[in-house]
Amino acid sequence: MTSNSPLPVRPLRTNQPRFPWHHFSMRFSSTPRGARLARRLAGERLDTWGIPYASDTHDALTLIVAELSANAVRHGLVPGRDFRLRLSAEGATIRVEVTDTRGERVPALADPSDSSDGGRGLLLVAALADRWGWYPCADGPGKTVWAVLAVGLP
Repeated sequence: MTSNSPLPVRPLRTNQPRFPWHHFSMRFSSTPRGARLARRLAGERLDTWGIPYASDTHDALTLIVAELSANAVRHGLVPGRDFRLRLSAEGATIRVEVTDTRGERVPALADPSDSSDGGRGLLLVAALADRWGWYPCADGPGKTVWAVLAVGLP
C-alpha cells in the first residue's frame, strides 16, 4: 500500500543565520545549576535559530551566556531572587542580556596580571563580543549586563 503524502522535508543547514528577528527570555534560579541551565537552553535556542552547535559563533555566544550567567550568580546574588537571561536576534546580530537584582555591584574588567583564581569572565566576554556594557534596571533594583555579536555575515 502506498501513500500519496510527500516525504517530510528536513531543514537545510547553512552557515547563514535563518532569522530576521527572534527573542527568548527566561528567569533562572541564582545558583550554579541555574547558570548551567541558562547556558544549555541558550545553546539550544541558538541552534534552533540557525546557529549550529559546534560552530565558532555558537561556541562564542554560549560562552558569553555562561560567563554573564555565572557572574549574575556569583556577584549579583540576592537570596531568593532569580536572574533573567534574554537573547535577541535581529538581522545578523545577537544580543545577550543577563539581569540580576544587585545594582550596587557593577561589572568591571579584571587586571589580567592579577594572580587571583577568578575574575576573568568579563575579559572573555570583551574579547568575544563586538561590544558589551551594562545599565541599571529602570523598573527595580539591579543591573543588566549585555553583549552584542554580529553573526553569519562577512
